[in-house]
Amino acid sequence: MAKFNAKLPKLTHEEFRAMAIVVLISALAYSKAGTRALGAVALRAVGTSQVHASVVGAGFDIATYLEARKVIVEKALDESLPVMHENAREITESMRYSLMAGGKRIRPALCLAAAELFGGQAAIAAAMPTAVALEMIHTMSLIHDDLPAMDNDDLRRGKPTNHVLYGEPLAILAGDALLSTSFEHVAAHTKGVPAERVVDVLRRLGTCVGAVGLAGGQAMDIKCEADPNVSLDDLTWIHTHKTAALLQASVACGAILGGASAADVRALETYALKIGLAFQVADDILDVTATSEELGKTAGKDLTMDKTTYPKLLGLEKSKQARARAAALRPSARRRGPRRACLLYTSDAADEED
Repeated sequence: MAKFNAKLPKLTHEEFRAMAIVVLISALAYSKAGTRALGAVALRAVGTSQVHASVVGAGFDIATYLEARKVIVEKALDESLPVMHENAREITESMRYSLMAGGKRIRPALCLAAAELFGGQAAIAAAMPTAVALEMIHTMSLIHDDLPAMDNDDLRRGKPTNHVLYGEPLAILAGDALLSTSFEHVAAHTKGVPAERVVDVLRRLGTCVGAVGLAGGQAMDIKCEADPNVSLDDLTWIHTHKTAALLQASVACGAILGGASAADVRALETYALKIGLAFQVADDILDVTATSEELGKTAGKDLTMDKTTYPKLLGLEKSKQARARAAALRPSARRRGPRRACLLYTSDAADEED
């Protein structure tokens, strides 16, 4: 793998550190899927392990960093959903139940890290409403995914799913309300950012959850259940939109709020899309290799629902190879700017056909 060591010194220490954090948070997301190798891949993406140490400091620990970000995100999430009216108490409690049910908060963390990369510590406050909105959208998708009409699951993050506690009608409405509240929260609480950048963020949030985003990916996923003629291209489309689009928006929106250029945003979108696809491959593998206790949700659900997954189409071993290829980030030769040199990594898997 080519390295950008000659370019790296042009970055400031803070830019180095923030860039490394963006990469390493993505690596940590894979730890849920047992993908230990990605940590080494992330270090190679930065340049070398020696460069990594100089970037984040000898005492830097990604788990500690992420936990610190999780604390401030959790506080912001908690404050984002007060009971606004007594008649809305039950639906608000349903919304809060799923929003505050735990998780690593990877999407908000990626948003904040990308904002910090371009705008420094000051950009974190500006990006926090969007970080909250991303988690609201993600939570909506989980509530709806678990419904009897969809994946029909009773367990999420080791707890009863929303419809089990509150009933199916209220769970549907809670998901709807979380989605609408996400846009309201960005519009009402984003401060100190040019209006055109806030509008761009709102547009991207709308796209990533719409017909050519999360909802479209879910619709295609349902359509392809028990279909023997589904292709790998179909599966890639499903995961690109159902899973990767929101991760892509997380990184891109954070960068926009931090003041990134259009070229830098495009670079991060490419990077985040490949991370999102690799994450979903790993998630498919986990569904057939992990227990319900390890997953915090019902294991083997994809098999039960006859869903289209990488293990189903490729087999388990080839799925692991696909995951490794998707995680094998390589530098792009198209742009060599001092910041972009560390960000422009695309997957070799995107250029290969089996």
